[in-house]
Amino acid sequence: MKKISIAHSDIESSRLIYGCMRIAGDNSESDRNKGKQAIMTALEAGYNHFDHADIYGAGTCESLFGELLAEKPYLREQMILTSKAGIRPRNNDQDSYAPTRYDFSQRYLMKSVEGSLLRLNTDHLDMFLLHRPDYLFDVEEVADTFALLKASGKVKHFGVSNFKPSQFELLKSKVSMPLLVNQVEINIHNIDTLLDGTLDQCQQHGITPIAWCPLGGVAYSAWGNTFSADDEQRIENELAKQGEKYGCAPWQVILAWLLKHPANICPIIGSTTPERIIAAKKALTLDYSREDWYRLLEARNGQSVP
Repeated sequence: MKKISIAHSDIESSRLIYGCMRIAGDNSESDRNKGKQAIMTALEAGYNHFDHADIYGAGTCESLFGELLAEKPYLREQMILTSKAGIRPRNNDQDSYAPTRYDFSQRYLMKSVEGSLLRLNTDHLDMFLLHRPDYLFDVEEVADTFALLKASGKVKHFGVSNFKPSQFELLKSKVSMPLLVNQVEINIHNIDTLLDGTLDQCQQHGITPIAWCPLGGVAYSAWGNTFSADDEQRIENELAKQGEKYGCAPWQVILAWLLKHPANICPIIGSTTPERIIAAKKALTLDYSREDWYRLLEARNGQSVP
């Protein structure tokens, strides 16, 4: 597995990150065992960076991961553990009035980190990310919260998720430590980060972009899919040609398409199928060309670039 140095830190992350959103499945014994096997497969395949969030499986995904660490505590030193918080789902049992909302208040973020540490069975997170921008966030309060988490030793490094460049710059202007990553949706359907300055900002400041849902629009429907049948057919045809050229599956071509970008995008692999976890690494070996990158963009857009 290829590694990447996360700028402004001592972190050496696997280029592919293992996403833990689905590891608990329906939380049945069979699904939980499958999730543990997926984690072990990822480790054996060279993944060392594991991505969590407090809301994944309503906490069951972190708990399952922590259960595995309790069984095999020696694994912790081999891992980079990242988790996220800031999304508060509706909870009718606690408060039927409050809707799903974002919350970067100090009290909520501190409580969220404590909960993640308890579930993950660890004394610290290697990275903590703000999950989605809170429209009401007080940047001074968040900066103070980060400082407290850092001083306590509960979080080593910090970053964000789904932040636009202006939101990133606002937070960056007040925190006392570097923001290492921005985890954003990047796939053949959603190319906003190519156009809105996010990936430019990553290159400019040495921020590592992490791509969630990297296979959206190919291996599964993209979030908020707007592709027509003709769009999907063009993309499918081009991916078939490139897959034949590179001797791989279409979804592996898409990973290579993301990896080609000079911002050093790190895709999240969220499958719990061992063969697929391992097969994703093939994308790292492809000598993917600039011409093929633009051919796929043209297929996506239905026209050439201006």
